[in-house]
Amino acid sequence: MPSISSSNLLDVAADEPDPRRPPRLPPALLMSDADADAAPGDDDQLSSFSPTPARDRRIVVAHRLPLRVAADPAESSGLAFAWDPDALGLQLRSGLPPDAEVLHVGTLPAAVGPAHRAAVSQLLYARFRCLPVFLPADLHHRFYHCFCKHYLWPLLHYLLPLSPSSTGGLAFDRTLWLSYLSANKLFAERLIELLNPDDDFVWIHDYHLLALPTFLRRRSPRVKLGFFLHSPFPSSEIFRTIPVRDELLRALLNSDLVGFHTFDYARHFLSSCSRLLGLDYQSKRGYIGIEYYGRTVTVKILPVGIDLGQLESVISSSETTAKIQELKEKYSDQILILGVDDVDLFKGIGLKFLAMEQLLEEHRELRGRAVLVQIANPPRSQGRDVQEVQEEARSITRRINERFGKPGYEPIVLIDRTVQTHEKAAFYAMAECCVVNPVRDGMNLVPYKYTVCRQCSPAPGGVPKKSVIVVSEFIGCSPSLSGAIRVNPWNVDAVADAMYLAITMPEVEKQLRHEKHYKYVSSHDVSYWARSFDQDLQRACKDHFLRRCWGIGFGMSFRVVALGPNFRKLSVEHIVSAYRNTNSRLILLDYDGTMMPQTSVDKGPSDEVISVLNELCSDPKNIVFVVSGRGKDELSKWFAPCEKLGISAEHGYFTRWNRDSPWESFMLATDFNWKKIAEPVMRLYTEATDGSSIEFKESGLVWHHQDADPDFGSCQAKELLDHLENVLANEPVVVKRGQHIVEVNPQGISKGVVVENLLSTMLRTGKPPDFILCIGDDQSDEDMFESIISSTNEALVPALAEVFACTVGKKPSKAKYYLDDIVDVIKLLQGLVHASAEPHKHTDLGVSFEGAL
Repeated sequence: MPSISSSNLLDVAADEPDPRRPPRLPPALLMSDADADAAPGDDDQLSSFSPTPARDRRIVVAHRLPLRVAADPAESSGLAFAWDPDALGLQLRSGLPPDAEVLHVGTLPAAVGPAHRAAVSQLLYARFRCLPVFLPADLHHRFYHCFCKHYLWPLLHYLLPLSPSSTGGLAFDRTLWLSYLSANKLFAERLIELLNPDDDFVWIHDYHLLALPTFLRRRSPRVKLGFFLHSPFPSSEIFRTIPVRDELLRALLNSDLVGFHTFDYARHFLSSCSRLLGLDYQSKRGYIGIEYYGRTVTVKILPVGIDLGQLESVISSSETTAKIQELKEKYSDQILILGVDDVDLFKGIGLKFLAMEQLLEEHRELRGRAVLVQIANPPRSQGRDVQEVQEEARSITRRINERFGKPGYEPIVLIDRTVQTHEKAAFYAMAECCVVNPVRDGMNLVPYKYTVCRQCSPAPGGVPKKSVIVVSEFIGCSPSLSGAIRVNPWNVDAVADAMYLAITMPEVEKQLRHEKHYKYVSSHDVSYWARSFDQDLQRACKDHFLRRCWGIGFGMSFRVVALGPNFRKLSVEHIVSAYRNTNSRLILLDYDGTMMPQTSVDKGPSDEVISVLNELCSDPKNIVFVVSGRGKDELSKWFAPCEKLGISAEHGYFTRWNRDSPWESFMLATDFNWKKIAEPVMRLYTEATDGSSIEFKESGLVWHHQDADPDFGSCQAKELLDHLENVLANEPVVVKRGQHIVEVNPQGISKGVVVENLLSTMLRTGKPPDFILCIGDDQSDEDMFESIISSTNEALVPALAEVFACTVGKKPSKAKYYLDDIVDVIKLLQGLVHASAEPHKHTDLGVSFEGAL
């Protein structure tokens, strides 16, 4: 891959810029990024970054840059740019390290002609450290207005596109999905121009860029990525209806840190990962982590806050003070109730108006006094759904005002124009009550702003501050507002009752509720939120340079496998060299997941497996054992054609050296009375958990929940584990939880003990092994790997012996080597068979492992 600088020079030298691609920054504005040349572009390519000293940088990526754009004929581009103080991307800078350089990547709210894009890019980077992404107009429309706003956004808010909806929602369209990916890819290409993957921290915001982590991770496997979702994450029953659900989940998992506003959103994400990808999570020292191909993806729960300083400066401005005075005169004898919402399907504006109607219907004394002022912010998208919401709001307003209004009094004042920040602050300061009742919303900061404006508004000296909030239980800020009156927005009567309670509440209670809210809002502002996220992102990325990274998978299935520095793929060439030059070999093979796929319905070994095992056993230098957790009768039947094969069943409780030798029991005098205690408990959980079952072994009992509901099965397994540990506390057994199982076995039984016994036997017979191959795929096989390592240290294995502990699949393991899958295992064993059959050739034992690779 050519260097970034070379690429820029080629662009600059071109006679005509390509209008389909955004212009690159000139080389003078870019940092040297030689490491980007090493980023793998192909699958399974090993990355080899090394940390280089550079200034700490944070790159904030969002759909929009935190800029305001205005027409200005004096500028060559016809546009003037300034910071947007209301933009979250700008506000969060206050929480980032003061010595860090902060850069922004995103689109502009105004179109820039192709001829001016290079100049605008230079200007914005030099003045604001902003890098604009220029999307073609038709692509941006399909990406933002179609896929994002009319498919993805409604679905994240629990609205399924069941039919061509009158609400304007769209069914899934693969061409729009490809436009979404194209836009995300252009974001990635633009960001790569300035990214130093070893040192920069990238923070991506919201659902518009869900696919971006995959594109960035593919270019730079060790890039430090954080993602924060500002919308709700729906339950798995809703999310699983998305045809590209796996791609979106894997994209999020390509981040190092994924943030959500509430535990509910995080819980739904974790449930989707479990149900759709089979991934479990663990909570450790307050952090939730998902193990994903050797990487730990941290899940963070923290609601965003507001910019306290910016809002305080607005409320203290002369414009706001003048507006407050104007509102005092206008509503001097009335009770002002306030609503501030965007115009969209989910804000519940119509339901709020119906509750106001109910309030006036039931409480005649409030007619002429109670006024609901509804500020309707301009819609962020286009379509029939927005038009219908606007028409509904106006229609209900007219009806209620005609019914209850009179000269000088309108019960509902609908403001559906653009309202300046200082005017909103004045309404916040004057309102006795704020009603926020969306039927679904990711966060909603209106209650926070209302609380701060009430606190900072001008008031006579010594008068305590007070405020009351009626808040929907379906929005992200609800859990943090412990003093608010929570309502179900669909229950119009309940909302009306809450509004009445709010305006008739004793003054002391209003003050106490206000104090509780202001204490939280002032201590959990946007700086606190950004600082906390940044610190957790640094913690999540601290081990990046301690691991080796491989990229695997195609397209949106791409992911990175992160493993220890000494973990290598076991090649046939390397092991054959050692195999030919040894005379006493021990080969230990797990069965399920190693020689037989876990998903196979017929669990018996294939003819190919039987053949390769017989070939290995026919070599007098080999001792071959299948070490499995399965029962001895089942294994005896399956491997009856293998006369010389050794079998260790039930994790080593039963062992035989060949088909004609008797089974040897690990403990002949074991007391199994504990089964009478454990079995009834397991039956209780089996009856209560649909899809679960009990496996009866001679030495133990296993409760399986692989076919049960993932969440319920996992929950029941935790309960069963705790239950069995309590009732079997005084019994000589071990209760373990594995992948979709809870197992009870006698103490001292493990595959590791099998290895120790076999090695001891070979040592006693005067044939200590000088070659050991051990292959397995799950946690029980880790006991074998650990035992081999400890046996090498304890002289059970000669110092010069060739030892190959190998796990199946790229994942964290105590083994030093790995094979990709079962096919690789069979090929390796066949390679050993061929090595025995070929005439012995001289092999240079000094060839390095990496050379063999």
